[in-house]
Amino acid sequence: MLVGTEHALVRVHFQAGPQALRPAKEWRSAAAPFLRAEAQLMEYFRGSRRSFELPLAPVGTPFQLAVWRELSRIPYGETVSYGDIARRLGLEKGARAVGLANGANPLPIIVPCHRVIGADRTLTGFGGGLHIKRSLLTLEGAACVMDLFGPEVLRPAG
Repeated sequence: MLVGTEHALVRVHFQAGPQALRPAKEWRSAAAPFLRAEAQLMEYFRGSRRSFELPLAPVGTPFQLAVWRELSRIPYGETVSYGDIARRLGLEKGARAVGLANGANPLPIIVPCHRVIGADRTLTGFGGGLHIKRSLLTLEGAACVMDLFGPEVLRPAG
């Protein structure tokens, strides 16, 4: 589900699973404000888009906004750890706080929280589920990702 104003995207939400987002009473269904976001997401899933050019208006604390800005700087197909992000923000021991902010990211895929993995290269939580995180990283050709359920190394097809 895409949520926003006529000027900016506010939220991308995975509707599959037990955490489906219910529209607020004041929300209005409208396709027009989301056509550009939908087109760019389709290009991403087809493999022809590596970054998004959309007006965004995420709502969060100053710390969350800082973490989300750092997430946006992670290049396509690359992964970093929560500790890496914390160090970039000047917080040597802030990996857990970064993890919480990462988990609250209201714009997954567009603000690429799926590119953050554990320090030991394991896949860790993702709002859409680890299978989707794994699929996104595989789509992007992430060099090596180990799954929490075993030492399986994933490589892109082809």
